[in-house]
Amino acid sequence: MGIKTKAVWVALLCLLMIMANMALAETVDSVLVNATRLSKPLYQVPASVSVVGQEAIQTGKQQLGLDESLVRVPGLFMQNRYNFAQDLRVSIRGFGSRATFGIRGIKLYVDGIPATLPDGQSGVDSIDIASLERIEVIRGPSSSLYGSSAGGVINMFTETGSVDKPFVQARVSVGSYDFSKLHVKAGGQNGPVNYLVNVSQTKLDGYREHSEMKSTLLNSTFRYDIDDSSELSLSFNVLDAPKADDPGGLKREGNAFNVGVDERDQAQRNNLRFDAGESVSQQQLGLRYVKSIADTHEFTLRHYYVVRDFDNRLPFGDFSGLGLVPSGGIVELDRLFVGGGAQYSFSDQLCGHKNRLSLGLDVDSQHDERVNYTNIVNTPVVGPKSLDQGEDVLSWGVYLQNEHMLTDLLELTLGIRYDEIEYDFDDHYFVDSTDDSGNIRFNQWSPQVGLSWRLNQVVNMFANISHSFEAPSSREFANPVAAGGFNPSLDAQTAVNYELGLKGQMGFIRHYEVSIFKIETDDELVLAGTNPAGSDFFTNAGATTRKGLETSVTLQPIEPLTVTASYTYSDFNFDTFNSGATSFAGNHIPGLPEHSAFLELAYKTAQGFYAVWDTQYVSEVFVDNANSDSAASYSVSNLRVGFTVKHGRTSLSPFIGINNVFDKEYIGAVRVNESNKRFFEPAPEINFFAGMSLNFQ
Repeated sequence: MGIKTKAVWVALLCLLMIMANMALAETVDSVLVNATRLSKPLYQVPASVSVVGQEAIQTGKQQLGLDESLVRVPGLFMQNRYNFAQDLRVSIRGFGSRATFGIRGIKLYVDGIPATLPDGQSGVDSIDIASLERIEVIRGPSSSLYGSSAGGVINMFTETGSVDKPFVQARVSVGSYDFSKLHVKAGGQNGPVNYLVNVSQTKLDGYREHSEMKSTLLNSTFRYDIDDSSELSLSFNVLDAPKADDPGGLKREGNAFNVGVDERDQAQRNNLRFDAGESVSQQQLGLRYVKSIADTHEFTLRHYYVVRDFDNRLPFGDFSGLGLVPSGGIVELDRLFVGGGAQYSFSDQLCGHKNRLSLGLDVDSQHDERVNYTNIVNTPVVGPKSLDQGEDVLSWGVYLQNEHMLTDLLELTLGIRYDEIEYDFDDHYFVDSTDDSGNIRFNQWSPQVGLSWRLNQVVNMFANISHSFEAPSSREFANPVAAGGFNPSLDAQTAVNYELGLKGQMGFIRHYEVSIFKIETDDELVLAGTNPAGSDFFTNAGATTRKGLETSVTLQPIEPLTVTASYTYSDFNFDTFNSGATSFAGNHIPGLPEHSAFLELAYKTAQGFYAVWDTQYVSEVFVDNANSDSAASYSVSNLRVGFTVKHGRTSLSPFIGINNVFDKEYIGAVRVNESNKRFFEPAPEINFFAGMSLNFQ
């Protein structure tokens, strides 16, 4: 980081402090968030936390993925919106960027129930966007509260039924590439029972060849108010996604980038020959009990079950006709995920100042039965077995956090957590005549210290030093030299985050925040190659340093107009990293842009009309550790327009949207460190959607 860059950061912080002191003092009604696993005003949390509300999530949105609403959050970068077989890939401050599919390195929760497994894998295919009320994003290492794989945290919360106005809503939308989505939602309160039930069905043929998806989702939450101080909540979620095709990545030469030849919408040949894609079914049940005693004590108990059946066809298998050794390619996975936890908080005076002490316990167990078969080219026939093993992961952690007001304006937060994660691999198929079973265990202490200082009523300064650690996932433990077993040489990745920031509101500036940070990471987990069964295996890099600036602001210069803008600067590099005789020291960490920005202009009248224009800018993204190639920078704009007409207890809300308004050609995702150099996944050209929502109260 050069002197000029440091000067810009210091100038920005000084400018905001001057503006704050010039602003008229006023009472700030801060949003309450659960970043500390307990309710707390947003501006008193000593960390970078972003909140996305229901309007930004649902109103006039296509609701294909979480990226539609989270793109406004600085420090968060998403890829793979249009490849549902690979799942949305999310990274926060670089954590998660290495994922070959799904989400790694960050924790996801829905209504207090983790969507992240004990081994660190996360997915978003069972998350019901149509019933989300808000999303909270903790941007930075948070293992002191959330344990392993908490380089950042995304907390999602489902709507609750209105106490005085029960409702039924039906929404239908259609669009380009044979897109259709239908959902029916109902919510309300009947005596002590609050309920919300939503059923949705989504279909999409996709812009690229072989990218069709189908999904049906049921999401329901029920809360029973036992008395004024206690409640019991139940959530039930069912996913049936029988089809999600994978079009694969394209090489720079011979596919999407030939001059005069437009093949951007084509699938990779092997993905067609092997019918690459997946099907998923999942059922989830969660229970949560909360009991308060006066304003002093609060108890929380939670318990959950997740059953998941997963079938996946990968674009490799039997090449025996070419004289090559057959490898896997068909994955059948049966999973049981069971977990729970408890938390107690005590709020009182300590040395004449407010104090809150929290104690907690998390226990999670994951059991996978994984069987791989050889994928036979150009046929649906299942080939011989290539892997058969049981994979068990048990994790538990205890944590303590104390929040103490040193003065009326200054709060000190101290936290620490201890975690243990044990992996047990049981090899049932001795394809190489050896038993590759084994186990490995990790344990880690994760401390945190934070300060929150209210300079005046409209500006809040915070600083923190936080820690995270990340153990490899079950699949990242793939054995480099055999089909079964695991890689005992892998270590957990650890990181320390140093952060300073300002946040608040003043006048027509409804919200602003500026954060600067430095993260020092050891044993970064990176893709190393492919094993004899065709699975990716990983290794540990030496050390990396991540420095960054994140800023966002929401303005309302006039009543109907709201302007939201964010910018992220990411200087993420390998410090020491050798692969054989090759050194990658000084290279950028792949899969992440150095600069990204977002701008949204939203015009909304009291009569119900709205028009929203947004633009996202992403600088070039390197595709591998060697920085040998990159996806070019791009800017893409979207527009959505709608209005609401009310008649008595019924309201009708039609809407229309245009994605990629200027028909830009750009790469929507890169496949990091692909050994065959099929790095690039082109994004769709200009496309449209329209729909209508009918709401009856």
